[in-house]
Amino acid sequence: MTVHDTGRSPGTETGTGRAGMRRSLGVGGAVVIAASSAAATTSIGIGLGLLAGIVGLHLPAIMLLAFLPVLGIAGAYGRLNRVEPDAGSSYSWVGRALNPWLGFLTGWVNIVGTVVFMAYTTTVTGSAVIQLLGAGGIHRAAGLALDPDSTLQATLIGLTVLIAAALVAVRGLDLAARLQKYLLVFEYLVLIGFCGYGLIAGDQPFSLDWFNPFAIPSLHALAQGMVLAVFCYWGFESVFSVGEEVRDPRDASRGGFIALTVMMLLFVFAGTAFQRVLPLADLADNGAQGLTYFGARLAHQPLAALPLIALTFSAAASLQASVIPTARGTYAMGRDGTLGPFWTRIHPRHLTPAAGTLAITGVAVLLALLSLAIPTVGSLISAAVNAIGIVVALYYALTAAAAAVRFRGLLRTAPGEALRVVVAPMLGALVLLAVGGYLAWSFYASADHFELSADNGWFELSVPVLMIGSGLLAGAWARWRRRSPYFLPACGPDTGSAADTDG
Repeated sequence: MTVHDTGRSPGTETGTGRAGMRRSLGVGGAVVIAASSAAATTSIGIGLGLLAGIVGLHLPAIMLLAFLPVLGIAGAYGRLNRVEPDAGSSYSWVGRALNPWLGFLTGWVNIVGTVVFMAYTTTVTGSAVIQLLGAGGIHRAAGLALDPDSTLQATLIGLTVLIAAALVAVRGLDLAARLQKYLLVFEYLVLIGFCGYGLIAGDQPFSLDWFNPFAIPSLHALAQGMVLAVFCYWGFESVFSVGEEVRDPRDASRGGFIALTVMMLLFVFAGTAFQRVLPLADLADNGAQGLTYFGARLAHQPLAALPLIALTFSAAASLQASVIPTARGTYAMGRDGTLGPFWTRIHPRHLTPAAGTLAITGVAVLLALLSLAIPTVGSLISAAVNAIGIVVALYYALTAAAAAVRFRGLLRTAPGEALRVVVAPMLGALVLLAVGGYLAWSFYASADHFELSADNGWFELSVPVLMIGSGLLAGAWARWRRRSPYFLPACGPDTGSAADTDG
């Protein structure tokens, strides 16, 4: 594939951003990118069972509780994108407003966390395909012994979907958004239909206690539940990584907020429906196959396969929606010289960071193969989401702090606006740092030795530590070996400007 290096030169063509990438997205496309990256159907299908095993019958409560700090963080992203659309998003904003080292670390853990997500979602996608084949009796007819909980089988099948998703992403945001739009419509119709029927037909007694966060069993359950619930919302901010390809920066903000609100409603709706249909033991025991089990309890084949088809579509779409913002993030870092010039290569026809897209996919493939050391899909998911949840809490908090510092002048000039872009983001950041820090400490205190096992606390803690530690090493290389101008004082902390603080 032929690509060319644009370096830091801004695009001069009509309809292109400063990086030379095509401005092709409106608010509808922005909603699709944000919603597909967050993958509500996948989170519902595999996440609610995991959460139920932690917080019990309080799924609606934990999803509502986690929404509040994330909504505050969304205010920070929206305002920062409004004054400075940037493919690097939080990497660039944190570096300017706070410190280049913190900015680089924000960008690094975002990229690494997303690659880890892509690796395990590859396995989830393969598992969903195997479940779908089983529901149709296809693998039995072909004499195949397929197990949806086998990481080997699920990963090998999922890899074909990952590669296909990356090739579509290379073609451009327009095509990716159009494809994902139809997948989202199908997913949401299936979810709303089955969950609505589950609310009516379920035989588990409804209780307002399901919505009471104070009834969650313990502080540890609250912290771990919050981290996993925040992980379910994670991805809405991907729309800000394509800010240079959205026609109006406000459209990216609108798209992110709309997607985030729709996800909250779906999570609460689905959590309530799952608890109306499934006893706690069934809900927790089925974990990664929760949506499949839920559908089978409500309908016979072939209708029972619809939730599974929706889960497969969601997982596949999230692979594509994840590689898109990650490639933009590495593009921005290459443009600043913190990564090599390879990452700045733009496809001459499609005007997308094609080299980065394919390279990130290659790393995700390698990581997916390495994850075969964890034998079951359920264990792999548990280990991955805990690790990613902790680093997401960290870089969300840093982005919120960047907005608070940059727009602090609004506290004097526009107190009402300051509540949305200074106070709410900082409160959200403090909550996420508290629960993330508590969960990290609980992992450390829960074991006295290291073991390559998803339920070993030191192993679970080692994954986010490796993400952050590798970021410090990569930052040192960029600062002193590459001598990136990103780390120079002129690119360092931003004290704000009149344009920034204008209400």
